Amino acid sequence: MLLQVNNLKTHLRSGGKLVKAVDGVSFGIDRGETFCLVGESGSGKSVTALSVIQLLPREISSHPAGEILFDWRHDGGEVEQVDMLTLPEERRREIRGARIAMIFQEPMTSLNPVFTVGDQIIEALQLHNPEMSYEQARQRAIEALEQVQISNAAQRINEYPHRLSGGQRQRVMIAMAMACEPDLLIADEPTTALDVTVQAEILQLMKRLQQRCGTSILFITHDFGVVSQMADRLAVMRKGEIVEEGPLRQVLSAPSHPYTRQLLAALPENLPRPEVPEPAAADRAPLIDVQGLQVHFPIKKGVLRRTVDYVRAVDGIDMKIPAGQILALVGESGCGKTTLGRTILRLIEPTGGRIQFSGATISDLPRAELRPFRRQMQIIFQDPMSSLNPRLTIARTLTEPMAVHGIGENAEERLELARQTLEQVQLDPDYVWRYPHEFSGGQRQRIGIARALALNPRFIVCDEVTSALDVSVQAEILQLLLELRRERNLTLLFITHNIGVVEYVSDEMAVMYGGRIVERGPTGEVCSNPQHEYTRTLLAAVPRVQI
Repeated sequence: MLLQVNNLKTHLRSGGKLVKAVDGVSFGIDRGETFCLVGESGSGKSVTALSVIQLLPREISSHPAGEILFDWRHDGGEVEQVDMLTLPEERRREIRGARIAMIFQEPMTSLNPVFTVGDQIIEALQLHNPEMSYEQARQRAIEALEQVQISNAAQRINEYPHRLSGGQRQRVMIAMAMACEPDLLIADEPTTALDVTVQAEILQLMKRLQQRCGTSILFITHDFGVVSQMADRLAVMRKGEIVEEGPLRQVLSAPSHPYTRQLLAALPENLPRPEVPEPAAADRAPLIDVQGLQVHFPIKKGVLRRTVDYVRAVDGIDMKIPAGQILALVGESGCGKTTLGRTILRLIEPTGGRIQFSGATISDLPRAELRPFRRQMQIIFQDPMSSLNPRLTIARTLTEPMAVHGIGENAEERLELARQTLEQVQLDPDYVWRYPHEFSGGQRQRIGIARALALNPRFIVCDEVTSALDVSVQAEILQLLLELRRERNLTLLFITHNIGVVEYVSDEMAVMYGGRIVERGPTGEVCSNPQHEYTRTLLAAVPRVQI
């Protein structure tokens, strides 16, 4: 057994309170094995991992009980079993990075922006191998980048993190973690923010590196599709405790704990299918009619900032969305999905083409004449925390747009409408007096939906509204949107990269690539029989729960 965690307790101090973040957790990881920790936000997964590698700040953390026994392989080959909790800090530093390495969830915040990626890998190599010269370390860093399939590694080693894509930055993090050939790799949600195709590449890459080096992996995630692809064994965490543990197939096919069954039942593929409203969406007149829509952003260079080319974010799109229909817009980051959605709402000005709403052309309307349409066209943003004003109560957040558009006779009536809107999204009406920071992620997303609904719109753009949510909260939000669609006959443009969500929520789907729509049709037909090569690649990369 490479790692054995026994009755681990981790307490965190916050604002004078003691939080039992990890409460009596025990598990083991064999050499060459992938062990997955699964659970929702706040269950204690990341704190468990940080406890293993001993990266929690001492001033706010303590371990009143437990052991973290690790087989420390020294450079000479001899193995010493040590307890990471009692080991002196100087000896822990010899283990961290060299024998236990970690890939963090967000590479942009864990890579130093003022150093090249090469310098950061070289620093780790020389720190743990003092005898290694700079040139030797540089060559090893290039090899590490090549192992994670970074093209032109000899040139890319001189790049700064901000000049790499999200997938490339995650590869750099893996290269840095694997450069010293650790025995244990801790991967904390390493693919959460990545497109499905990039995620598939990263997961395959980690498997190959594991097979080549015999590395054990502690993989933290809330995605059961990823678990199904990666895990040999898994443990389900809830409120700081492991409620179920076992081999992958056993837990997925015959879960014994009610919480595990609840998580699996909340997966989009396991949710009850909603009834399609009548009449059929395909027979309805289009509420949104986009013709030849273009959005080009200029590329300026030189001292005089002359335009030398254009980024064609949206490049000639024709699209109709019938009233009452949900159209899912699918594609990878940078394909133009969000730009298209915001341009339809005139939050981004089109370069060319025409936008019609309920038969009226709005693409060239002056701002004053566009205002009546603003009430009927709303958007729910991906990150509710950054889109809600932290200084405004929920009451002001909901009533200010009403006042602008003349809804309600007075402040009291608008406040009552705000309370009713909160009830519609299944929140307590008394929450109107709270501020955004007082809510969980799922509650903030409901408030974002309430803000969109406050003006009683006909059309809503949902921009990745479930991408950062736990699976059970995601299920609640999706079911809420479908219920509101049925009650209000809403038309939705649902922007996402989660194919499971697409299959559950949408009537039709459109696949976007390079600023253009390459395939469109009824969701079931496109998913079961994709015609375009890109669509086939996208669907093939989706991690699915396989029992």
